[in-house]
Amino acid sequence: MWNKNYKRGIQEGYRSGLEDKVAEQLKDLGIDGEYEKHKINFTQPAKGRTYTPDFNLNKRIWIETKGRFTTADRQKHLYIKGSNPDLDIRFVFSNSRQKINKGSKTTYGMWCDKHKFKYADKLIPIEWIKEAYDDYED
Repeated sequence: MWNKNYKRGIQEGYRSGLEDKVAEQLKDLGIDGEYEKHKINFTQPAKGRTYTPDFNLNKRIWIETKGRFTTADRQKHLYIKGSNPDLDIRFVFSNSRQKINKGSKTTYGMWCDKHKFKYADKLIPIEWIKEAYDDYED
């Protein structure tokens, strides 16, 4: 886990090497992804909570980067979606083909499909950026 990208990501103020990689992609495209600058309220049974998405694209698409997608993460995102059904939250995984747990046939991507979340691997697809920024040309 303590690889070069992870260390650099932490040094740059991100929580992971993947967040750093996505931030670098957005910077190279001339886009301010507003890293963890917004808070979104959601209700978890018996508690009011907030969620801080990793990136925001033009206040239209919210990006969450995930290397590991734990049971707690999955449950939280179902609560967030239930509390904010109009938000467009999308995932960028290190590997969407990763199984949700040992012995499961379900992958991160399959979970997203089931719960109607869009997802990608490694980087934000340019199509998402074009969708968020109507006037964006690559």
